Order: sequence, then structure tokens, then C-alpha cells
Amino acid sequence: MLDTILGAFQNLFSLQVLLFINLGMAIGIIFGALPGLSATMGVCLFLPMTFTMEPVNAIIFLCSIYCGGIYGGSITAILINTPGSPAAVATSLDGYPLAVQGHASKALDTALVASTMAGIISALMLIFFAPQLAQAALKFGAAERFALALFGLSIIIILSAKNIFKGLISASIGLFISCVGLDSVDGFARFSFGTKNLVSGFDIIPVLVGLFAISEILDKVTRGNEVVNIKFEINKEHMTWAEFKSCAKDIIKSSFIGTIIGAIPGTGATTSTLLGYSEAQRSSKHPEQFGKGCLNGVAAAEAANNAVTGATLIPTLTLGIPGDTITAVLLGALTMQGLTPGPMLFKTQGTLMYTIMIGMVVINIFMLLQGKVFMRLFINILRVPALLLAAVLVCMCVVGAFTVNNTIFDVLVMLAFGAVGYLFKRLEIPMVPLILGVVLGSMAESNLRRALTISGSDWSVLFARPISCVFIIISALIICSPLIRKLFAAIKAKKAKN
Repeated sequence: MLDTILGAFQNLFSLQVLLFINLGMAIGIIFGALPGLSATMGVCLFLPMTFTMEPVNAIIFLCSIYCGGIYGGSITAILINTPGSPAAVATSLDGYPLAVQGHASKALDTALVASTMAGIISALMLIFFAPQLAQAALKFGAAERFALALFGLSIIIILSAKNIFKGLISASIGLFISCVGLDSVDGFARFSFGTKNLVSGFDIIPVLVGLFAISEILDKVTRGNEVVNIKFEINKEHMTWAEFKSCAKDIIKSSFIGTIIGAIPGTGATTSTLLGYSEAQRSSKHPEQFGKGCLNGVAAAEAANNAVTGATLIPTLTLGIPGDTITAVLLGALTMQGLTPGPMLFKTQGTLMYTIMIGMVVINIFMLLQGKVFMRLFINILRVPALLLAAVLVCMCVVGAFTVNNTIFDVLVMLAFGAVGYLFKRLEIPMVPLILGVVLGSMAESNLRRALTISGSDWSVLFARPISCVFIIISALIICSPLIRKLFAAIKAKKAKN
């Protein structure tokens, strides 16, 4: 074992590997920051370049693009309220208000620190607990996945504390959107209205770009000079030690949430970041500060999505089951190198496996260094005149939406959801419940139907397994929490009168 680990360190700290780490990280950050592009696209585009590389260089290079792409989405999410990737949706909720308040540098620094910590925690989990976590992930069958999705949807009650009615409207629209397209079980087209483009449903990237980027641009343009001429204050603030201690609990908690979510095949960073952010708001002593420029919100969201990077490699390397779309590409890269992921790979290629796993720690350290060095360049986005920036953003959004499937239909979807997002802003309807509905709706429906099909329509299957039963009970308590609070308030008031 010691020889294997020493061999891994020897592989990692060669000049060639370190250069590939830095190059991959820079590429990933660019792809993550540009709206409509993503870490998945970056890994896919550079995959052919790795076919002639050594296995160590190839996999480390692609993993660097992966980590950089997940972190990069936070940059534009914070600076211009345009999540570069779906995983950065929750980051923009507090990151952009901080930028408006003149604390863009502090928000970027918080995102970077949280991303690095979560990535390292996730990588350490990969190193020490990969086989055990992979076995735990395998226990998540259809019933457990449904219960997990239900738990995520139940958080809507907490997120909509100010106006539950508006929150439920938003969530219902999101659930309806998730139903558009082929039925996941029977294969029938639903709500396609005879349009072939709707048979496959709505792609998440045009939807998110429209809701967050186009709606923000529309909001600024329609308000005229009142907003267009805003000059953000640019400073060089950094996260203070006191602020770090305040956020540490949320970072650690979100890191474990992201690790668990990432280890479950088919979930992904978007689900993780929404659950991490929601949990941070739920457990906060001041939940009303979230959405108004709360550092804890930025830290929790970024920790949750970056913790997925190491965790998704757990089922990929140990079982040969990709944790998400990016690791599916990495699985293909391993196969192209003549390697078959699985338990035997740790015996036959132990040094390579530990090189990849320890490499994830090194990659996250270099992410911190690159982020610190280039943060000043990121901040300069705020110096661009608002009207020019809006025009550039629209072009980038159109290109990004088009490149998803190379169809004009996705551009039209983006514009339509931009109008929906603008309407939501004007009516003060929260958009997070809608996103939760879109992301978790199909997951909840498909796994519920699959569980009922397997059990012969026996609903008790949801409570027969401990994990699903616990999640369903917690979800029920969260849904009933407003009534429970009112009941306790009434009892307390009655006692006070007596």
C-alpha cells in the first residue's frame, strides 16, 4: 500500500501533470463561467485530445476541467446574476445582491474558499471511504430516490415562508414543466402539443439561462436609467476570519450533503446545491437574510456543488457506474485508455487509482491558487458599461442556448423562460421553488412509479426501507411545520393568558 501511495505522489508531482492540472483548471473555469456552456461541454470537447495522452495525464486533465467548470459557474452568477452553469443557480441568490452592495470581491472569495474546502473534503472521502460510500449509494433504490426528491420539494415550504401561496404557484409551474416530454416509464409523449421539439422535454440549460440571465437583462432594460447606469463599487475585500467561522458550519454541512448526493448515481450538482442552500437557510438563525446578500448562502451553495466532484468518482471508479454525465464521459476516457473501472482496477492499477484520488486534492488546491491570482480579472467584468454588457450577455446566452442541441428551439425556450422570469420578478414570485420543481419533479415521478411497479402498486414499499421512511417522515414534518408552529404559538398564548 505504501509503495502504491508513494508511486501516486511521484506521478502527481511531475512537471507535466502539474501543467495539465493548471491548463485544465483554466479551461474549466472559462467553460463554467460562460452562460450556456458547462463543465460537461468542456470535458466532452477536450476528450478527443486525451486519446494519445498517458492515462495519468488524460484523466487528471479532464478532472481539472470538471472541477474548474463547477467552480467557474459562480463567477458570473455573483458578478452579473447569470449562472454560468446550472450548478451555480443557488449561488446567484445571495452572490449577486452582495455584488450590488459593493462586496463582489468578498462574495467571490467566499465562493472560492467554500469550493476549495468542499472539493478537498469530497476528495478525502473518495480516498478513505470510496468502497463503503459506493455500497451505501447502491442501497438507494427507486423508493429512496423518490424520498430524497420529496425531501427536496418539501423545502419549498421553508423557502416560501413569506408567501406560501406564491411559492406553491412557482413550484407547481416547475412540476408541470418537468412533466413535459416522454413519460419515463410508459414512453408516451406528454404536453408536446404535436411539436417534435417538445417530445424530449425542456433542456435545463436554456430554462435556467432564460430564468436568471434574460429576465435580469429585461428587468434592467425596462427600468431604464434607474438601473442601467448603476456603478458597482469595486473593492478588494476578502472573507474575514470571523466570517469564515460563521460560514464554516454551513460549508462542512453542505460538503457532506454534496458528497452523499454525488455518490448517488444520477443526481448531480444542481440537486446538491439546491439542497445545500435550502438546508443552510432552514437551519439559520436569520433565514430572512438569505436572498439579500448573505455570505452563508454563497458558502453553502458553492460547498454543496463542488463537493459533488470527488463524490461522483466514487461509484465511477469502484463500480463502473457513472455518478453524473461528466463522470460518464470520464468513464469513456478510462475505457479508451484500456482500463475497465471496477473493484479489480484497484488491484491491477492501484497506483493510477490513488493518483486520480489524491490528484483531486491537488486539483482543488490549484483551484484556490488560480482563483486568488485571477480574481482581479474577474472583478473587471463590473467595469464594463451596463448597456454593452447587456448586449454581450444576450449574444452569449443565445449562443449558449443554441449549442446545447444546435437548435433554434432552445433559443426560443430561453427567451420564453426569460419572459416568465421577468414576470416572476415583477410579481415578486420566488423562482427557487420553480427550479426545485423542474429539477426534482421528474426524479420524484419516475422513481415513485418505478417503485410502485416493482412492488405491484404496494405503497407500503416507501415505508418498508429505513432510508426512504426517514426521508418521508422528515418531509412530512417540514410540510406540516407552519401548522405545528401555529399550534405551539396558540398553546403558548393560551398559557400566557392563564
